[in-house]
Amino acid sequence: MSAQLPNHTEPSSHILALAGMGVQRRYRRGALLIQEGETGDTLYIVQQGRLRAFLGDGQGKELTLGIYGPGEYVGEMSLDGGPRSANVEAMEPSTCAVITREVLLDYIGQQPEFALELMGRLIRRARLATESARNVALIDVYGRLVRFLNQLALDPNAQGERMVGERLTHQAMSQHLACSREMVSRLLRDLETGGYIAVRDRWIWLLKPLPARW
Repeated sequence: MSAQLPNHTEPSSHILALAGMGVQRRYRRGALLIQEGETGDTLYIVQQGRLRAFLGDGQGKELTLGIYGPGEYVGEMSLDGGPRSANVEAMEPSTCAVITREVLLDYIGQQPEFALELMGRLIRRARLATESARNVALIDVYGRLVRFLNQLALDPNAQGERMVGERLTHQAMSQHLACSREMVSRLLRDLETGGYIAVRDRWIWLLKPLPARW
């Protein structure tokens, strides 16, 4: 699974300009900014904190689509007036600049090159969604776990060990991988027993290359 992780690149000048035109709002951890299926016409630009976009089946099972940090934005896919395609919640206390559809369209009219930037982002998100669907359909849970850990792993230290650069609970990992928390716990426990990973202060370390199959 390749759900998008926080983007730490600097926001574009257009996003900074738009944020200055929005209404600043603060959200507590767990607050639901966007609910799947509702009609909405606002864009949320993250200024502080992190947001999580996810799908839910109404019975507690969730699939994380992306995690967005400062400089990122969510909600643009419903600006055509259609229903929201996913839920978005605050993972931690967060501050967002809320932009209405009217403000966004007016800005695009004045700065038409921003339409290309917005289009490019929509294309990237569509590609990520396609890749995620392919992974769920064609790759088993262990294979998705290996890809996920390798994507998050930082550069190796002097001993050749790589730290996974995002501290995630087993529940959060299961939401990225479209499987149960119990499955994630079992796979990680087996990898730790086999000497492939270690957990230090709640950070996962990859001690050696993970086997392609388990």
